[in-house]
Amino acid sequence: MDMGNRPPREGEVRIPSGCAISGVFSRSGEAIGGGEMVRSIAVMHDRSNGLGGGFAGYGIYPQYADLYAFHIFFDTCAAKEECEKFLERRFDVVNLSKIPVRKTPRVTGEPLIWRYFVTPLPTRLADSHLDEEEFTVRCVFYINTRIDGAYVFSSGKNMGVFKGVGFPEDIGEFYRLEEYAGYCWTAHGRYPTNTPGWWGGAHPFALLDRTVVHNGEISSYDANRRYLEMYGYHCSLQTDTEVLTYLFDYLQRREGLTLEEAARVAAAPFWSTIRRLPPEERAISTYLRERYASLLVTGPFSILLGFTGGILALNDRLKLRSMVVGERGDRVYIASEECAIREVAPELDRLWAPRGGEAVIYTLDRLPRKAAKGGNAQ
Repeated sequence: MDMGNRPPREGEVRIPSGCAISGVFSRSGEAIGGGEMVRSIAVMHDRSNGLGGGFAGYGIYPQYADLYAFHIFFDTCAAKEECEKFLERRFDVVNLSKIPVRKTPRVTGEPLIWRYFVTPLPTRLADSHLDEEEFTVRCVFYINTRIDGAYVFSSGKNMGVFKGVGFPEDIGEFYRLEEYAGYCWTAHGRYPTNTPGWWGGAHPFALLDRTVVHNGEISSYDANRRYLEMYGYHCSLQTDTEVLTYLFDYLQRREGLTLEEAARVAAAPFWSTIRRLPPEERAISTYLRERYASLLVTGPFSILLGFTGGILALNDRLKLRSMVVGERGDRVYIASEECAIREVAPELDRLWAPRGGEAVIYTLDRLPRKAAKGGNAQ
């Protein structure tokens, strides 16, 4: 394209720093309306290009809190029928229905979108010799890899993912998010640079109750993917972000690491930093860096990891992607840009930008860990 002497305009150049993330969390567990999250992410409209938007909400299904909530995309009625037969043989399906949507001209080409509240059948669970979570994970992977035209995009308890192709504010309107309320929300506006925009490829990515929204590019994707696939994970969704969700699931659920330790694996300190640590901390960091060398995440990234009872914010070690954190009362706000926080919380008690590689973690009914070390506090 001949642009003459004028500077390039949006859409004429690749924008690797695109994508927007935002999150809100109530430490007291107070319900927050989904509409608030939509307003926050909509402010960063220009960081997206309409090829993906999505949300994750926690505490939104209190009436089914002990059941897995499967949100599933179907390309065809035949895929839906095959998937439901599979579910009925392995789970007690307590409730199923279409996920309520609001038709809008700005969101088109949607698949069939259904919701199933399920619990594993005791006999099938006993025969599998697996715990409940591993049994559920294997069923999710079976559907996503073996049943053509079916994709489970959310599978946790008392939480749910809502995503699709469109700008995030349009996806929020489509799913009628103002009708939901939960103690934690994350949101994503996508600007895909290496992979296609499609319903399954939108963020958040989820497995059980863990969800990830991500801004950046994972240059270590192949190394991370190959390692995780040795342990039964299937990375087949045409985007690097998928591997982050499985990475945290593997390290926490399968390996038993704490969330802080898992973050230290993903954004491990540089060896020069490790050598300067006190002896005990140096020994732990050295072990994690060597034991899980293939799960070091490289490349520019900022992520929000949602999980039951908490939220994690994490930058890459060089902080090549923007992220700010704000607090107001018991509320925590995290976003790519300050404007997304000010839109829903004009007055803040505190605002800062976490350092590269610093894990900022908040959980219900307790003070945040490491948050006090954030820089640029106001």
